[in-house]
Amino acid sequence: MDVKSKLLIGLCGLSALAMAGCATTPPDLSPHSGFVDVPGGPVWYQVMGTGEGDGIPLVYMHGGPGGTSCWHQLLAPLGDERPVIRYDQLGTGRSGRPDDLSLWNRDRFVEEFDAIRDALGLDEIHLGGHSWGGSLAAYYVLETGGEGVQSVVLSSPLISTEAWIEDTNYLRTLLPEDVQAVLTEHEAAGTTDSAEYAEATAVFYAAYMSPGEVVESYSCPGAPGNSFLYNYMWGPTEFNATGTLKDFDVTDRLADIDVPVLFMTGEFDEARPVTVEGFAELVPDARFEMLPGVGHAGPSRVPDLYRQLIRDFITEVEAEEGAQR
Repeated sequence: MDVKSKLLIGLCGLSALAMAGCATTPPDLSPHSGFVDVPGGPVWYQVMGTGEGDGIPLVYMHGGPGGTSCWHQLLAPLGDERPVIRYDQLGTGRSGRPDDLSLWNRDRFVEEFDAIRDALGLDEIHLGGHSWGGSLAAYYVLETGGEGVQSVVLSSPLISTEAWIEDTNYLRTLLPEDVQAVLTEHEAAGTTDSAEYAEATAVFYAAYMSPGEVVESYSCPGAPGNSFLYNYMWGPTEFNATGTLKDFDVTDRLADIDVPVLFMTGEFDEARPVTVEGFAELVPDARFEMLPGVGHAGPSRVPDLYRQLIRDFITEVEAEEGAQR
């Protein structure tokens, strides 16, 4: 072995930095699934894609809290250009289900995502989230500084619980009067677990959660959501926040997000377009898109449009970044 080779080996051994000529082991972002240990237990993840796209990975955070990443299978076609990663947050889906109530706070979910990034070697990412996932994506960037986050997609996001409740209260006034009366009566009586209240709630959901026909379906046998977690962190319904997120609000901090952001929401979404567009106006480099004819479950109703908006956004961000280098 010559002197040059010995010197190179010595330098590589002294530093984990990617120096010229040093062998590094790239993260495994080929299509696969597995588990990552995070604070509180194991979290299940899946890397989707063709295995040939070498673009910056897209990681998507699911809603709830207590929902799952199941519908994120609809994002798999974006994997022709880059790895697309979904994961079930701790407490739901295929992930562990600890019974420690202290785990169900927004900061631990930030720690959870940091653990996932570390385990998978996700130094650079595009980050997206839907509903509560949008809350978490925005909160993650604001709390951590968003190192390595190249862009953010906030889909029908919860940015402010107060604004969310104002919107859903307005939407309730558009329901039939007898339905409104049932909702108000049971909320006042504390009987939101009654069958009658559930039936009235279903009317709201049909109008603002799931209008339109499902175009692409999905299923995840053996990976159910967690209604306890939803109730503990949010409340009994979309329009009745009683849990730990009842004071959630990052509106005044949106101007601190210094990466490009795409806000999206459905035309009839409980995350009302006028409100979400208002949030977008507070972010220095943000754009807003409305999905016509759909509600909160818009991705399964207009999947081609939903994917195309994300694809175009990320492509534009990467082109601008490339031009600046």
